[in-house]
Amino acid sequence: MRIALTHNLRLTDSEDEAEFDTRETIESLSTALERLGHRVERIEVSGPASRTAARLEAYAPDLVFNTAEGRRGRFREAFYPALFDELGFPYTGSDAWVLAVTLDKALTKLVLREHGVVSPKGQFIEEISELKLEGWRFPVIVKPNFEGSSKGITQESVVEDRQRLRALAERQLGRFPAGVLVEEFIPGRDLTVAFLEKCAPERAGVLAPVEYVIAESELSKRRYRIYDYDLKSVHYDAVAVRCPADFAPWVLERAQDMARRAYKALGVRDLGRIDFRVADDGQVYFIEINALPSLEPGAGIYAAAALEGLHTDAVLGKVVESAVARWGLKDPRRSGSRPPRRGPLRVGFTYNVKRVKPALDGTRDEEAEYDAPATVQAVREAIAAAGHEVIDLEATADLPALIETTKPDLVFNMAEGIKGRNRESQVPALLELLDIPYSGSDPAALNIALDKALAKKILRQHGILTPNFFIMNTGKERLSRDLEFPLIVKPIAEGSSKGVHATSVVENEAELREAAQKMVAKYDQPALVEDYIGGREFTVGMLGERRPKVLPPMEVVFLDES
Repeated sequence: MRIALTHNLRLTDSEDEAEFDTRETIESLSTALERLGHRVERIEVSGPASRTAARLEAYAPDLVFNTAEGRRGRFREAFYPALFDELGFPYTGSDAWVLAVTLDKALTKLVLREHGVVSPKGQFIEEISELKLEGWRFPVIVKPNFEGSSKGITQESVVEDRQRLRALAERQLGRFPAGVLVEEFIPGRDLTVAFLEKCAPERAGVLAPVEYVIAESELSKRRYRIYDYDLKSVHYDAVAVRCPADFAPWVLERAQDMARRAYKALGVRDLGRIDFRVADDGQVYFIEINALPSLEPGAGIYAAAALEGLHTDAVLGKVVESAVARWGLKDPRRSGSRPPRRGPLRVGFTYNVKRVKPALDGTRDEEAEYDAPATVQAVREAIAAAGHEVIDLEATADLPALIETTKPDLVFNMAEGIKGRNRESQVPALLELLDIPYSGSDPAALNIALDKALAKKILRQHGILTPNFFIMNTGKERLSRDLEFPLIVKPIAEGSSKGVHATSVVENEAELREAAQKMVAKYDQPALVEDYIGGREFTVGMLGERRPKVLPPMEVVFLDES
């Protein structure tokens, strides 16, 4: 599709432009959309509205991908969707009404209160005479009512008495005459819940909560734990994203439930983000909503989406998919006929994405062999950098239908398969059936390589040394009297060190039998038992086929010798 990327470009470090997108962000968004197969025109909207309208009409996009924040006024975020509506161009994100309401913190809280969404007690004022000095539970925080990106919020924004409250409110009104919000300050931690409408349908698009973790070295300099303007714009390196957030399950469920109600009540579309404050007793408070959330590299929405198996490009793809469905557009990339080539090849990219992070004790390792969303993103960027169109083909049960619909010229395969001894060969076998060329080894080679015992037998015939080994199918087999310890026990058909832990090296028969029985029970396959070789570990890669190039050896260095 022809996509217009409308945005405000941040040219200075001034607070006035804090909500605008950096060149890095616009470059990231533009290239990601292009990798998704779209033609992208970047349209900076900070100048006269007439110029923006003229550029849009000249380009005539199929869809506007909008990140424009606007420069001034309480209606600034809503202006551009209103303009797009008037010009007749479909766009991503919420409409003008939603953006006008959600920019108004006080009005948003009034609306959501009717839907059971709890927020701190507060008062919106436009004149200092309106400020109520009695009835507060101090401390309180004073912030601009119509700003984002923590503009106007510092450590001095939290006050502990009536005298300082009045002075601060007067100063803030001088800077932000449209109005300020005074509300009770909630000691605790920040939590944010993102929304991606076409993702996680069982939760109505509500993603896993994300926590912003402030480095202790930075917290020690501050009186209050708040994600203020200094942390967002100056000392941003002191803030890390933790996902999933480290809170009790019932707290996370409460935040997601409130988020679901808020997004639905306000009519947010395609994407969004809600900031919550979790008090020390676990009570969750709504703070604000952003219907035009940050899409800068490293933003929390990407971390949350990664738990759903989405890489960075796929997040933007979901935004486009949602807008296309809402506006009833026809995406030529999804038509039954083969679309015209954008690059030398239409490359199908098959993979299995890691949604479950393995625990250190070896539990939850069912997806250990799969690739993290960051890895998937890096590989697809590399393919696209060579000029090819990349088609995501996650290797699920829907893969045959996807291949038939997308008709790739070639498949770049790094799918591990779902289950069984033949899992790694499933995708290549399917591609051979469909007569589609693919990268990597064929089904026979992958089957042999996955079976460690069979691979060792074959390689021994070619003079390649491998430790002495035997197979245990139950853990109760009779053992050779010549057996020497230590030995190492591992699953016969697993990769990524699945099943290999500190207890895998055994020193006597009792330990061996216990380890083998646990291995067989957990992985439902025989255990491979081989001599443990003390020493160092190296790995050697290879590229090419007819004249393969053997790459320099790489050593596996253990940083933590314990």
